[in-house]
Amino acid sequence: MMMSKMRLLFGLICCVGIAHAQDEIVDKEAEKALRTSTNITYEANEELTSNDFPMAEANYRKAISKSKKNVAAPFNLGNAYYNRESYGEAFGRYKMASESTEEKPAKHKAYHNMGNVYMKRKEYQQAVEAYKQALRSNPNDDETRYNLALAKKMLEKEQNDQQNDQNQDNKDNQDQQDQDKDQNQDQNNEGNKDKQDEGEQNEDENKDKGDEGENGEDKPEENQKGDGDEKKEQEKKPNQGDQPDEQEQKQQPRPNQLSEQQIQNLLEAMQNEEKKVQEKMEAMKVKGKKIRNEKDW
Repeated sequence: MMMSKMRLLFGLICCVGIAHAQDEIVDKEAEKALRTSTNITYEANEELTSNDFPMAEANYRKAISKSKKNVAAPFNLGNAYYNRESYGEAFGRYKMASESTEEKPAKHKAYHNMGNVYMKRKEYQQAVEAYKQALRSNPNDDETRYNLALAKKMLEKEQNDQQNDQNQDNKDNQDQQDQDKDQNQDQNNEGNKDKQDEGEQNEDENKDKGDEGENGEDKPEENQKGDGDEKKEQEKKPNQGDQPDEQEQKQQPRPNQLSEQQIQNLLEAMQNEEKKVQEKMEAMKVKGKKIRNEKDW
């Protein structure tokens, strides 16, 4: 029994020793990879200083692939993207840097720059949160506090503008609703007026039809008079066979009055007598006889 316990204890010691040895190997390999990644990062920094961005970008990526513990490689690559206004790429590298370390100074820088990317995108709410996270790692950074105050001010302005825009939209919607309501009211009024006019027209038509029913069927204008009217007019007119026409009535003399023909005959007779008297007087003048005027009694 004692021998079994000793064997078990020996086995555990061997396992622990092997695990510790393996950890040492892993640590040594990680340290070696980190040193290699750091050296590549240094080369990339030199290339970036020389404005050789393509080579610098390639070496930063190579350094990141060599070691996940190298915070400088993603952070510096993020700065390279930020300076070229590739803010999406920059944000991804800053986020990678913040997740690659537990050291507060490194986290502070990563979150501070993430806040700067949010400010460039005008995402002020996210910028406020990023700056707050940076200050949790380094509360004494004045630049981060200033950026946080600026982000809050821009966020407040954005919210006020959005509220004003919403109020304006509500006002425009209300105005449109009022306009539609007035238009519908006008259309309803016109429709009611048309119906009223149509009703009055129908009433007039029904009245006309009623009058037609009382007076009989409409006839052309020249046939407006009925048979009874024609008989009445005929009764009023004198019989053409019994009474002379108007011209004959004018020619017939009235009682105790000469006719026109009689007056004409008298005038001609008087003219003939006067003519004879004139002839006699002319004859007497030729003979030289005096004429004695005699009065008429």
